Amino acid sequence: MGKLNGKVALITGAGSGFGKAMALRFAKEDAKIVVADLASDQGEKTVNMIRESGGEAISIQADVAQAEDAKRMVKAAVATFGKLDILCNNAGIVGEGKLTEITEEQWQKTIAIDLTGVWLGMKFGIPEMLKTGGGVVVNTASIAGFSVLSGVPADYNVAKAGVIMLTKTAAVEFAPKIRVNCICPGHCLTEMTEQWMTTATPEAIAEINAMSLLGRMGTAEEVAQAALFLACDETSSYITGESLVVDGGHTVVSRGEIEL
Repeated sequence: MGKLNGKVALITGAGSGFGKAMALRFAKEDAKIVVADLASDQGEKTVNMIRESGGEAISIQADVAQAEDAKRMVKAAVATFGKLDILCNNAGIVGEGKLTEITEEQWQKTIAIDLTGVWLGMKFGIPEMLKTGGGVVVNTASIAGFSVLSGVPADYNVAKAGVIMLTKTAAVEFAPKIRVNCICPGHCLTEMTEQWMTTATPEAIAEINAMSLLGRMGTAEEVAQAALFLACDETSSYITGESLVVDGGHTVVSRGEIEL
C-alpha cells in the first residue's frame, strides 16, 4: 500500500503545473484525488491519467476565488469519497508589470486567486476534516513570498507572503487536529516556464539556471514530492506552521560580489 492509502486529497489548479504533478504523485501513493481546476478540459486530462494508472479521481471545474465554487469542490470530495483528508491549495497566477503599472483589476485578480483562494479552500475544507478527526493542509506559496525576486510583480509577491502568514495562522488556530504547512518553490520547469523558454534567449535561460546552487531549475515533480512529504503523516507528523523551501539553494546566498 502507498503512503496515502485511502486518503482523499483535494488539489486545486491540478490541471497543469505543480497541481497536476501533485495529483499524479499522490495517486501513486494510493490517494483518491479530487482535481479542481478552472480549465475543466485540463482537469479531465489529469483525471484520465490517474485512472489509466489504476487510480481513483474526479474532476471539478472551480474558480477558487469564488466562495460558492470553493464550497462546491469540497462538497464534491465528500459526496464522492465520503471524507476529506488532504487539501492542497495550489491554484495561482502570476501578473506582470511594475508596482505603478499594475492595474487595479489585475491586482484584485491576483490577490483573489493566489491568496483569497487559499483562505476559501481552508474555510470550507477544514470543517470537513474536523468531522473525521483531522487532516492536513498544504498550501503553495513561493520564495517570492519572503524575498523579492527581480522582475516578479508586486501583486504576486504580496499574495504569496500572505499565503505564508495565512498558513501559520491556520496552523495555530487548528492545532493539534489539523497540520497546516506550505511549500515555497523557486524557479521550476512547468508548462508556463517551458512556454517562456521557447522565446527566451540562451543567456536568459542560463541566468535563471545560475540562480540555483544546483545550476538548474527544479521540476514540478520535485515540488510534488515536497508536497507529499508534508501531506503524509508518516514523514511529517511533527511538522506544522512551516514553509518548506524548494529552490535548489536560490535563497541561501545573496547574489553579487563584495570586495573585502
